[in-house]
Amino acid sequence: MAQLFGPRFGFVFRLATIAALLGVVSAALLWRGLTTYRAGPLDPIEQPVPFSHKHHVGDDGIDCRYCHSAVETSAFAGIPPLSTCMSCHSQLFTGQPALAPLVNAYLSGVALRWQRVHKLPDFAYFNHSIHIAKGIGCASCHGEVDRMPLTWRVAPLTMRWCLDCHRAPAGELRPADQVFNLHWQAPDRRALGARLLRAYHIDERRLTDCSVCHR
Repeated sequence: MAQLFGPRFGFVFRLATIAALLGVVSAALLWRGLTTYRAGPLDPIEQPVPFSHKHHVGDDGIDCRYCHSAVETSAFAGIPPLSTCMSCHSQLFTGQPALAPLVNAYLSGVALRWQRVHKLPDFAYFNHSIHIAKGIGCASCHGEVDRMPLTWRVAPLTMRWCLDCHRAPAGELRPADQVFNLHWQAPDRRALGARLLRAYHIDERRLTDCSVCHR
């Protein structure tokens, strides 16, 4: 009986199989990269409810601490419970379609799944309360949120970006009563920063120790 396949068929077949598998894996990785898009700075983050800081903060003048109630005492700024939202929206705009997920979640007791806008890797430690206590304003990291109809990230949150501030914090320091003022400007930032470094007892020599951010 004549030989059906040549002596090199096995090698060619294995090579073709490997090439096909690599093609499938490459296609899967490409598809994953296209479908798991990660928003960067200035990209609005889609939320279950189109919450507008511009409306709530800019137009209505709601203080940051009304919703982010733990920001002065906790590492995490806090996400307001639905009862906080419904303290207004049980009376205002309750029937609006855009608020239906909020109202339904409140009535059912199932929490909304908000998408994180600012997220650090697990190996980086950040504490909101100490930054607030030492005169770092909300706008230094979050930008002027009162002008954002949808919220986006304005800072890269890279290690280099954080270290630039830790190496020269005076330029970002504010008086305690201006920390939550998103548009505050110092008349003489350099002189004020030097005074605030002393007033807040900030030791610049320790701010770049590894243990400050990596614990």
